[in-house]
Amino acid sequence: MFNLSTLLEDGARSVPEKECLVFGDTRLNYAITDMIASQVANLLVARGVRPGDRVALASPNLPYFPFVYFGALKAGAVVVPLNVLLTPREIAYHLEDSGAKALFAFTGTPDLPLGQRSFDAFEQVESCELFVDMPATAGATESTIEGAETIWAALDGMPGTFETVQSNGDDTAVIIYTSGTTGRPKGAELSHTNLMMNAVVAAGLVNPHPDGRDVSLVVLPLFHIFGQTVMLNAALYRHGTMVLLPRFDGDQALSLMQKEGVTGFAGVPTMYWGLLNAARAAEPGRYDLEGIAANMVDAVSGGSALPARLAEDFTELFGVGIKEGYGLSETSPVASFNNPATGAKPGSIGRPVWGVEMRLIDPDWNEVVKEKEGDEDPVGEIAIRGHLIMKGYHDRPEINAEVIRDGWFRTGDIARRDDDGFYFIIDRSKDMIIRGGYNVYPREVEEVLMTHDAVGLVAVVGVPHDTHGEEIKAFVIPKEGSEVTAEELDAFARERLAAYKYPREFEFRTELPMTSTGKILKRELREG
Repeated sequence: MFNLSTLLEDGARSVPEKECLVFGDTRLNYAITDMIASQVANLLVARGVRPGDRVALASPNLPYFPFVYFGALKAGAVVVPLNVLLTPREIAYHLEDSGAKALFAFTGTPDLPLGQRSFDAFEQVESCELFVDMPATAGATESTIEGAETIWAALDGMPGTFETVQSNGDDTAVIIYTSGTTGRPKGAELSHTNLMMNAVVAAGLVNPHPDGRDVSLVVLPLFHIFGQTVMLNAALYRHGTMVLLPRFDGDQALSLMQKEGVTGFAGVPTMYWGLLNAARAAEPGRYDLEGIAANMVDAVSGGSALPARLAEDFTELFGVGIKEGYGLSETSPVASFNNPATGAKPGSIGRPVWGVEMRLIDPDWNEVVKEKEGDEDPVGEIAIRGHLIMKGYHDRPEINAEVIRDGWFRTGDIARRDDDGFYFIIDRSKDMIIRGGYNVYPREVEEVLMTHDAVGLVAVVGVPHDTHGEEIKAFVIPKEGSEVTAEELDAFARERLAAYKYPREFEFRTELPMTSTGKILKRELREG
């Protein structure tokens, strides 16, 4: 019997007065954080949520996220984190597909009215019976959303203690939605054991600070599995302090690093690029870069390949090498790690982490190995096995049978492995685009664009971009007799897709390169 909420509860027992969460002027210790999570658990039970029910959570990096995340886990519920950039149509799909019974949503801001969008989606979904607004003003009891109650009004009078439901380790704890080449997003079911083991492994990859301090700047979105495991759960396991930043900004990040004495940072490559640009553009004396560098003992990158020059420049300025990792939502996520302390190779995703096996396979699941000494490094699709592999995609048995066999999960990523056991990504068998660390799958974007009356055929690919890694480009063939502009399609896509998904570039053509069987040759489109 085991529940992932043990991560927070252990800190509340062991170091109750230690700072757990820092957000602006708000500083919450472990005891208070756990108490509010227990109030959330009591609220859920009082409103009819039972073990196994789904609780959706739409929040940027604010104290609300761990309150609801661990409160739902305490109650034995399954957390369904939602990207805060989703449109009402997308939110409704996630709620319906997961069968969510409750939705907690941050009010948002005028330019990101997340609460209203979430409430609009909530009203469309029959299974969802409880909506809770999480206002921008701490302690607010009046909601700006007509018909909604705030979390503070709902928690009023709720006890601050709760007897946690002792789930089985293989019970689903979190459903992380990830898209795929088959179209609509799929929910990867991650168990309590999946997430706990990956948090323990990730925590062990961090260098300890000489004076024992452990302060992480949490700017990776907590609704994403990278931020959840590496920044939230691993930090709690170490009894560390988390400084929350809802949206990355180079200057804000450097200011917090300096003010809070941050010892650890994890981000996607574009964030490291942003830190360097902010430091270089700052007026002399604005930042104590030597002091920031003296505190920093750990830097981790993931989400997309880290350019070697970027890593070198960061190390030169901040005095710490960047560790690169590899994983997927389906692997909880950390599967391999390129750790300078145990040997690292530029351009590599490292070697498997503790308790994890990786191999290269062909399309028929046969292992690809080097036949004899002197042969070229073997190349194949990465398959992974171990404590980190998801239970499967929610309600997708046919797809599960395709991607999981005998405990092995096939990733869709093509790599080579050298004689030292280091893996190097060389291609993707899927057409996934990684834009600024976010996974974007062309099929979903194509299906949306194809609903436009003037679009006859569309192919979406990723093209190189200096800061985002890849940008989304749509090649469009208009329907015969129809006319449509890039501006019209841009507006159309913005209304129906999250901000990180819609194409920024459009190219109109009369035909697209295809194979003899009618399959679009996307490689030719990417290569121009």
